[in-house]
Amino acid sequence: MKVFRLARKKYATPLSGKGAAMYGARWNPIGVELIYTAQNRSSAMAEVAVHLTLATLPDDYMMLTIEIPDEVKIKHITEEELPINWQEFPHPTSTQYIGRDFVTENEYCVLMIPSVVTKGDFNVLINPNHVDFAKITVTSIDKFPFDKRIFK
Repeated sequence: MKVFRLARKKYATPLSGKGAAMYGARWNPIGVELIYTAQNRSSAMAEVAVHLTLATLPDDYMMLTIEIPDEVKIKHITEEELPINWQEFPHPTSTQYIGRDFVTENEYCVLMIPSVVTKGDFNVLINPNHVDFAKITVTSIDKFPFDKRIFK
């Protein structure tokens, strides 16, 4: 399976989850490493764009294409399995516990979880501390200029 990650050039590689652990996010509390990716490029872009304005738009974003081999175990979570308030902003701590438990249990390397930003799509979270993480590879890194019309 191919997944996509949009990141500033200086943070594009290596894949680590350390940035998510420093600040926490919807699916992980501070201290828990997760790599956030998406099923497609447009979802990866949307997940980043919701945090930006035209005034704060950097010009050094890179789109990573990441290959997850078929033998890597994936856990799927549906909307019905999520807390009722999972889409709220700011995010509730209950969603962070989902990522924390996923990493702590360490049964799966990859978690597919519904996207708040693009309904019907999934975020693909990768546990960099799982033994199968070594099988996951970045296959390309390409400059990704945002179309500024998105921010009008």
